[in-house]
Amino acid sequence: MAQNARLRRLQSELAPAKLDLLLITHLPNVRYLTGFTGSSAALLIGPSSATLFTDGRYVTQAKEEVANARIVIGTKAPATAAAEFLLKRAKRPQAILGIEPESLTAGARDRLAALLRGKARLRSAPPLVERARMVKDAGELRLIRCAIELGASLFRIACNTIKPGAREVEVAAAMEFEARSKGAEGMSFPTIIAAGPRSAVVHGRASAARIPRRGFVVCDFGVILSGYCSDRTRTVHVGQPSREARNLYAAVLEAQLAAIAKVRPGVTAAEVDEAARSALRKAKLAQYFTHSTGHGLGLEIHEAPRLAVGQQQKLEPGMVVTIEPGAYIPGKGGVRIEDVVVVTPSGCDVLTPADKQLVIL
Repeated sequence: MAQNARLRRLQSELAPAKLDLLLITHLPNVRYLTGFTGSSAALLIGPSSATLFTDGRYVTQAKEEVANARIVIGTKAPATAAAEFLLKRAKRPQAILGIEPESLTAGARDRLAALLRGKARLRSAPPLVERARMVKDAGELRLIRCAIELGASLFRIACNTIKPGAREVEVAAAMEFEARSKGAEGMSFPTIIAAGPRSAVVHGRASAARIPRRGFVVCDFGVILSGYCSDRTRTVHVGQPSREARNLYAAVLEAQLAAIAKVRPGVTAAEVDEAARSALRKAKLAQYFTHSTGHGLGLEIHEAPRLAVGQQQKLEPGMVVTIEPGAYIPGKGGVRIEDVVVVTPSGCDVLTPADKQLVIL
């Protein structure tokens, strides 16, 4: 099982991180390490032990999904149960317990510290699991490819449904129904259908607004399949586009292709971002590109690394990232084009079907 190797690797990193124990509370990390998919869990990891804490709703599920950790079923919050478990079994005073600071509220951390006072000291752990998750193994890549294939098929539904007068939510509903019909566990995020002037809204979730007779429609969508996310954006045009609209689309496409061409091992995330930004700068559109060029994806729709200004993380083979520059002109409209790529030893492979000519409906 891949989870066994992941857990062993993490256990070997505790001592170098100066941690005696590590408490995993971020559910995607719990799933990555154990395979457990329930909605309530914590995982207490020692150098040679792992204990999963959950509640009575998941007695059967935990036994079916988890083979590399002891399972403790309790009635309290999993993190609290883990702390009480540690209190009874702590072998050395003032053990250093690493926690995931991004997944614990200040209140939860305070409660844990009070409960463990005299027995263990809490320390914010480095993102050990997130670092491991950046590089996907062969099994993860297969699952991501399947999710991308299913997600990409929804674009045909969008093109068949987008018509003047149709509501954005109607288009999103048709796509989401198709996704569920084909086996998707859910959508990666609320489907974005943003038409006409609303296409200039970067995250324009599908609304009750009607699609105009002429203008861009940004379609950003993805599915969850076997726990892994897909993500794709295509921008279509209703009615014949003006020369200005065609130029806007061509500039964004050039920026996206430039960023994809930059992806290879050793290149920093910031350098990929700059490739897209530079192309839009030449087209005098850089001021309308208001977000990062991309992000990692896997068990979560947004994972490390982030492709943005100042991000010095170097790309490595096996990293899966989106490439999604855009340009959004307030009051007029916007364009975004997004594909998912995997870093290879010599460059990258585009996982999303790459047909990107401007579709006119």
